[in-house]
Amino acid sequence: MSMPIYRLNEELWFPPPSEFEDDIVAVGGDITPQRVLLAVHSGIFPWYSEPNEPMWYCPLERCVFPIQSFRVAKSVIQTARKMKWTVTFDQAFHEVIQLCSTWKREGETWIFPEIKEAYGELYELGFAHSVEVWQENELVGGLYGTSLGKMFSGESMFSKKPNASKFALACLIYHLKKNDFLLLDAQVENEHLMSLGAQLIVRDVYLERLKDAQTFPTNRGKWTFELNQFSELRS
Repeated sequence: MSMPIYRLNEELWFPPPSEFEDDIVAVGGDITPQRVLLAVHSGIFPWYSEPNEPMWYCPLERCVFPIQSFRVAKSVIQTARKMKWTVTFDQAFHEVIQLCSTWKREGETWIFPEIKEAYGELYELGFAHSVEVWQENELVGGLYGTSLGKMFSGESMFSKKPNASKFALACLIYHLKKNDFLLLDAQVENEHLMSLGAQLIVRDVYLERLKDAQTFPTNRGKWTFELNQFSELRS
C-alpha cells in the first residue's frame, strides 16, 4: 500500500523522507527561506508542477557528483582558455538565478518568483551561492545552489556559450574539493548531468551522507574563488 502525500500548511515541518516509497513527500506550503533551508537540511527540495503549488521531493535515487574523483573534460578547459573566461563566486547571484529561470524554453522553468525571492534571501543570509563565468564583462554561464555544513546542493545552471556551465561546475567542484566538502547534490538525474560524471545513489545512502556532511559548521557569507592555472582543475 502506498504512503499518503502530506499537504503542508503554515507549520514549519516536513515528514521524514525515509517513510515514503515515492519521490514526492509533500505538496503545498509556502516558499520561505526558513522552509527551504529546513528542506535542504532534510534532504528535500521544492519543485513546481504549476505556479502556487510547490511539490517537495526526495528521490528514491539521488543524483550526486563524486567530488574527489571528478575529472573535467579537456575540451572544457581548452574552451575556457581560448575564450579567456574568468570565474567569480557570489558576485552576481541575482543575475544567475534570473538567467537560470529564463534560459530554458518558455513554459519549462520551475524557478518562479517565489523561488527567486526565497533563494535571494538565502544568498543574503550566506547560505546560497552562485558561480559566474565571464567573457570580458558578459555573464556567459553559471549555476547556483545552497550549502549546509560540508554539503552543496546545486539547483540550476545556464550556459550562453558552449561549455560555460560545464566550466562553472568544474570550478565549483575544484573549490569544494579544496575545502574538504563531502557531498555535491545534483538532485534529479538527467542526461546532461550524467554525461558530466554524475552518479546515482539510493535515498538511504544519500541521507546518511547528508547527515555526516552536516556535522560540520557551515561556511556562511560570500565565497571567494582563486584559480592560478586552468590545469589545476584536473589535479
